Amino acid sequence: MLVAAAVCPCPPLLVPQIAAGAAPELDAARAACTDALGVLAAARPDRLVVVGPADDAGPAIYPQGTPGSFRGFGVGVDVRLGTRRGLGTEGTGHELPYGLAVGAWLLGRAGWADSPVEGVGVGEGLPAERCAAVGRDLAARPGRLALLVLGDASACRTLKAPGYLDERAAPFDAEVARALATADTAALTALDVSLSRELKASGRAPWQVLAGAAEDAGLAGALLYEDAPYGVGYVAAAWS
Repeated sequence: MLVAAAVCPCPPLLVPQIAAGAAPELDAARAACTDALGVLAAARPDRLVVVGPADDAGPAIYPQGTPGSFRGFGVGVDVRLGTRRGLGTEGTGHELPYGLAVGAWLLGRAGWADSPVEGVGVGEGLPAERCAAVGRDLAARPGRLALLVLGDASACRTLKAPGYLDERAAPFDAEVARALATADTAALTALDVSLSRELKASGRAPWQVLAGAAEDAGLAGALLYEDAPYGVGYVAAAWS
């Protein structure tokens, strides 16, 4: 049974060492993520599943302790899913995709030690109904489940955005923020796969996993952060 969910953006720029001198620009986003994780801890879950974007459609499972690294961004920051230690990743052969690595970093920053942690990666090619089915399966397992759901909204909000300016981006992001603020599972499930891909919204599949898990949970939503620095939509929310 799903008892709580935290929704956070997952740009590697959340890691201050990567953002360097621009790190203060995302302080509000980091604070919102911390608040969202606090809602998860307060729910006293038996297990936490971190759901985030992956390169392959998936779903791909990442057990507790799976390593991740931000060395590709030029910084010596390593993480492990569900542990506080940042350890080297050489020779592992199996690492967290960037979104789940950000989730592991957020958990480590918050000192998460409340329950076992598992990761699930879902990619832009996974159909909406399949995403929802993954969520239903997670929620149907025994015990109290919490989800940390990672993903960004559109990357097309400005001329300098990674996906350039697309007039569809702002309305898309507004609907995502509304759905996350109100725990509207039907609206999240209805997000268009093709449009989400065109707008480079990495959160579409993870949000639809959340929608499936929360279908019968009766959770209420709260929007904690919404902005588009660098032309990319970032949203943080908590469901409880």
